[in-house]
Amino acid sequence: MSNTQSRTEYLRRIHKVQDYIEDHLNHTLVLDELADIAGFSKYHFHRIFTAITNESLLQYVNRIKLERAAFFLVHRPEITVTDIAYHFGFTDSAVFSRAFKHHYSLSPTQYRNQHSKNCKDPVENPKYNRGILNDRNGSDPVDSKANVEMVTVNEMRVIYVRYTGTYQGLATAMPGMMEKLYGFAMSHNLLEPGKTKILTIYHDNPEMTDENQLRTSLCMSIPNDAKFEENGDIGAVGHFEIYQHEYGAAWKYMYGEWLPNSGCQPRDAFPFEVYVSDPNANPQGKQFVDIYLPVEPLGKL
Repeated sequence: MSNTQSRTEYLRRIHKVQDYIEDHLNHTLVLDELADIAGFSKYHFHRIFTAITNESLLQYVNRIKLERAAFFLVHRPEITVTDIAYHFGFTDSAVFSRAFKHHYSLSPTQYRNQHSKNCKDPVENPKYNRGILNDRNGSDPVDSKANVEMVTVNEMRVIYVRYTGTYQGLATAMPGMMEKLYGFAMSHNLLEPGKTKILTIYHDNPEMTDENQLRTSLCMSIPNDAKFEENGDIGAVGHFEIYQHEYGAAWKYMYGEWLPNSGCQPRDAFPFEVYVSDPNANPQGKQFVDIYLPVEPLGKL
């Protein structure tokens, strides 16, 4: 096995653990279990995880929990601080409050009050695709308004390549990620003409996560031979025809204009983009993009 193949395998195993952690944030995460998922001994797994992610396992789990909790504090006002603490596996609200204040320098209540007030102010440009957004050359974000509809999204099976870092760095890395994804799919006969979808999943909220720790997965749908229940999850999909520099404005429209007027609230799941067309095929460089936003009915206080 070459050095490149070896590192790829190590990253694959660490990403597998990260995926498991995200799916079980409201459970007690045991080192032995996570080490077994990674296929390393408990002693070596902890060292490998820290070396690759630059965070200890405990630091990583706590940070992800606190960032998701921060999202709940801002966008789920009907859920109490205590319920949020228990939801993410903290033993009580006092432990959660101390950890939260250590991370954000604000108590959960202060954070909720401050950011809830900010949400009522004029919406600023979000940090999604910030590097691209900075080059908008004054284009009007109103141009990115879209037809939004409610859809049921059935579970799909994907392969992915993951990037950790700033969105500016992601823009540079994306061509290589795409080449790697297509190369793997072609070599394993996974492409389905007319059915294969390319999508991007943003694992972290850029308003709450340090830009160097933002995780993004470039995904490709693959044939799904396994048996799944047909009841998918409800989400909103915004259909956009935009230029490369208008992605930030499209996300802003979904979160800043459509969502507050929709009667819905964000569900605890990841938003993602599906690329419907090839921008190189459009003489003007425009691309059809669908932004999927997982939602549920708006709760009452």
